[in-house]
Amino acid sequence: MNTVSRKRHILGALIALGLAAGAMPAHAVQKGDWLIRAGLGRVAPDDSSSGFSGAPTLKVEDVSNSTNLAINFTYMMTDNVGVELLGALPFKHDIAVTGLGKVVETKQLPPTLILLYNFSPKSGVRPYAGAGINYTKFFGEKTVNGLTGTSIELSSSTGLALEAGIDVDINKEWYVNASVWKIDIDTKAKSSLVGTADVSIDPTVLFMGVGRRF
Repeated sequence: MNTVSRKRHILGALIALGLAAGAMPAHAVQKGDWLIRAGLGRVAPDDSSSGFSGAPTLKVEDVSNSTNLAINFTYMMTDNVGVELLGALPFKHDIAVTGLGKVVETKQLPPTLILLYNFSPKSGVRPYAGAGINYTKFFGEKTVNGLTGTSIELSSSTGLALEAGIDVDINKEWYVNASVWKIDIDTKAKSSLVGTADVSIDPTVLFMGVGRRF
């Protein structure tokens, strides 16, 4: 799915949740509440790369999508403002290089801290948005196919993260959630065979799940 289609699907899902919630009872979110959401997160990279220093014609041409269980915790500092921490089980990605196809398998963990603003804390449909910082740790790098027998390392990344989402009440404690992040992830790939390359992954992360307030 290309970037435009992906954004249309995300927007459509958020709108559908909002329209379906017209008759839902409202249960206020307020200062001091803890909000926990669990569900599926899908990481869809929008990747680009420089050429490897030892083989400038070789570039990373694709970093695969990945889906896994994700969870986030939000503490409401005021009725409108909260701090959110996103976590997940490791996401696994295949990395393809021009002319060689898939040559690397890796995993990553992307903990993300967001300061968010809840636009309608007293409503049964609560859109919110925020910005913060992401730290991505790559691990378990494995070379395959054309790079089998060589080594590669991907450096950790720290970058900006943006988020938009919506909570829709089911009852007093439970609600459903859809949210989307845009995360700045840049890594340096260091190959024992072809040198180094700068890789921008910059994924869109789509989350859908259920939540509970405490």
